[in-house]
Amino acid sequence: MSGADPRVRAVLRLAPVIPVFTPENVDDAVQVAQALFRGGLPVIEVTLRTAVAVDAIAAMAEAVPDAVVGAGTVLDGRQMEAVKKAGGRFAVSPGATDRLYAAARDADLPLLPGVATSSELMRGLEHGLDTFKFFPAVQAGGAAMLAAWNGPFGDVRFCPTGGISAQTALQFLHLPNVLCVGGSWLTTRELLQARDWGRIEQLAREAAALAG
Repeated sequence: MSGADPRVRAVLRLAPVIPVFTPENVDDAVQVAQALFRGGLPVIEVTLRTAVAVDAIAAMAEAVPDAVVGAGTVLDGRQMEAVKKAGGRFAVSPGATDRLYAAARDADLPLLPGVATSSELMRGLEHGLDTFKFFPAVQAGGAAMLAAWNGPFGDVRFCPTGGISAQTALQFLHLPNVLCVGGSWLTTRELLQARDWGRIEQLAREAAALAG
């Protein structure tokens, strides 16, 4: 079994919040990447939930080369390869299978797999990983669940995502086993439709100031 990939934790340590962004068009995605980066959030998770997502990742990575742009909602090896080819620096999945773990190794792409149970976490450990997305965080037990996991899984670190807001982020960031949180409150549909890049930058600045 290969050792844990240090690249995953290195990415998660860059900022307390990873914005989770679903792009509707490439031009706006570039504006979002620039606003988030100006606000102090260099890591961006672009969900593969729209047809333009992979193109958006490529455009964001090119326009803001110092940002670390990755993909969320990665479900299979084909998507993993497309993300790598587009310049994505990491992949995030809502769950994980043996096949997905193998695909990440084949693509040599840092993977943050989603877990919601101890058994899923242990499967990830068997594959040599030590850092996971806790998803859906609030629905799966919230900060109390992560606090409980710190006992049996003391060396594991998490990025909880799902249902977290600017108001509740600190509940998670205060935990010793949490490196950062993922959140979609920075790029809501309303903000994107209004093309309010200034407000997105302001929210990013506030998120970047959160500390555990």
